[in-house]
Order: sequence, then C-alpha cells, then structure tokens
Amino acid sequence: MNILLWHVHGSWTTAFVQGPHTYLVPVTPGRGPDGLGRARTFAWPASVREVTPDELRDTPVDLVLLQRPHERELAQRWLGGRRPGQDVPAVYLEHNAPDGDVPDTRHPCAGRDDLTLVHVTHFNRLFWDCGTTRTEVIEHGIVDPGHRYTGRLARAAVVVNEPVRRARHTGTDLLPALAEAVPLDVFGMGTEDLAGHLGLPADRCRTADLPQSELHTALAERRMYLHPVRWTSLGLSLLEAMHLGLPVLALATTEAVEAVPPAAGTLTTRPDVLARAARRYLHEPEAAAADGARARQAALERYGLKRFLADWERLITEVCS
Repeated sequence: MNILLWHVHGSWTTAFVQGPHTYLVPVTPGRGPDGLGRARTFAWPASVREVTPDELRDTPVDLVLLQRPHERELAQRWLGGRRPGQDVPAVYLEHNAPDGDVPDTRHPCAGRDDLTLVHVTHFNRLFWDCGTTRTEVIEHGIVDPGHRYTGRLARAAVVVNEPVRRARHTGTDLLPALAEAVPLDVFGMGTEDLAGHLGLPADRCRTADLPQSELHTALAERRMYLHPVRWTSLGLSLLEAMHLGLPVLALATTEAVEAVPPAAGTLTTRPDVLARAARRYLHEPEAAAADGARARQAALERYGLKRFLADWERLITEVCS
C-alpha cells in the first residue's frame, strides 16, 4: 500500500514507517516545511520514498495521512485533482492538544464525514471539540532504544523545543526554582540562550540540541527525567526517557497522569514536591535506578511499537476497505 504523508513530526514518523507499507514523503528543492523529504537525524527504512510534487501527480496513492489543515488542499493539487477523503481514503492525525479557547476549541476537521480524525492521546480527544467527525485514539509507539540507563551524572534531563517562546506551556518559568534543587541539562531546538533568559548560572542550566541517536545516550547518563510541562500533548521524549530507564518527575497535567505510573517517579501539580523528589534521587541513586526500571516496563507495556503498528494497521485496513 502507498501511504502519502508529510515529514512533520520526525519522532512519531520514525515509529509509523516501521510498518509494512511504502511511505511517500514529499520533497521540494528547498526542503521547506512542505517538502522536507526523508529525515536526516532519524533512522528510516528504505520503504520511505521521497517524491516530488510533479511525481505525485501520476503516483498511485492508497491513503493520505494529513497532519496539518492546509495539507488537504495541497494533496489535492499535488495529486492532480484527486481529493483526500473522496477520491483517495484519508485520515487526519492530530498531534497536539487544543489551544486557544479550551475546552471549546473547535478542531479544523470538526463536522466532516469524509475522513477519520486520529488523536495520539485520550486527553486530546476529550478536550478537542471534533463535532460529528469520527474520532479514534491511537496512542504513541516507540522504537525501543534499549535499557541504557546509568544515571552517572547527578543532573536532571529536560527535553523541550523552543522553551523561551513557549514559556508557560512548557513550564519554562518553573525551571529556576527546580534548578536550585538539581542541575538541569535542557536538550532541544532553541535552547541555546535559555540560561541567560532565566538568569541561571551556566553550571545549573546547560543546553544542547542533539540528533536522536546522541540524545538517547545523553539522556541515559542523567539521574532523572524532568517534565515540567503545563499544557502540551504527551511528549515522545518523555516516553523515550522511560524506555531508556530514567525515573520521571512530571507535572500531573494533560496525558502524563496516564503515561507515568506512581512507581515510575513522581507526578504532582506542586513544583516544590518535584524539587523534593529530585533531591532524593540525587542522594539515592539506587532508588532512581529502581524507579527508572519500573518506568521502562510501564512504557514497554503501553507504548510498545508492536501495539502501535497493530492499531494503525487495523485502522488503515478499515479506512481503505
């Protein structure tokens, strides 16, 4: 089966393309947002093929996986007039929690009868107003990086993109107080000026933007994973950290309360409780390792790749039949 999808979310796509199909990923000369082509920092199989807009016009497509509102019109144009949801089966994948007038945020695909809207968490489906559109939840799946945890560095790992711009959404304002309890290593895009922005000394808040293969190794060396996010969808980096064997300290918000069982770390709406738990892990590395092992087991059971691909295969077969 030929599945057309844009390279929008590298980590999620890495899991999705492990399936049994051919995955057509648009590429444009400038490799802009609508034509990134194959990933350069993720391991994608040969079944992921780059296709130009001109090539798509005559390419057989069995399913269009939409991820952004403008892709429906874009797909129709690049497919030579074939309409997603009418001439070609279509699924719209929503990666994000709603924003704006929550809980009354109307989804762009609300009220449609020509596609299925797939959410990545039950929290997201609960909070988006999808109207009469058929909705499904297919929870994340992770390509298992292995149990690599050493925790040799008495620091907390944080993974977030653009923490200054996203500010309160990602809990960036909570980091100074948490950095008093545990030194932070913040990984992600747009983190380079974070310490200065927060007024933290360099040794309390180090930053780096690493490709996934290097990031996994770096995370596994940190004593714990800190997830101070107030309002985003469930971050794949959190699930990857659990797979690696890190214990988790997280705000009890959005889907984190479903993803992280109590024995895998600490979930709370109180930053001071997170700080106290961080200090404990600093002084009790054995406790951190034990909680991290339980975090890994929980992640394997709920967010394993086999279950993820089976859920998608069931939906793809249903939609395309």
